[in-house]
Amino acid sequence: MAKALASFAISPTGDGYMLMMEDEDGDTIELTATFEQLDLIAEAVDQQLNSDEEDVLGIDEDEE
Repeated sequence: MAKALASFAISPTGDGYMLMMEDEDGDTIELTATFEQLDLIAEAVDQQLNSDEEDVLGIDEDEE
């Protein structure tokens, strides 16, 4: 079963980035990522948020 995300941080390192994620139980995971990988993550998040935006905000295209 998936756990809820409690916190998320990104820090630059000498050759990329460190991603730190903490779950609701206080367990953490640290991952390293390149600029290119972080860019792909950002694009995926942006695409998902854009596709969910109307449902989350209750926007009705007929009202625009």
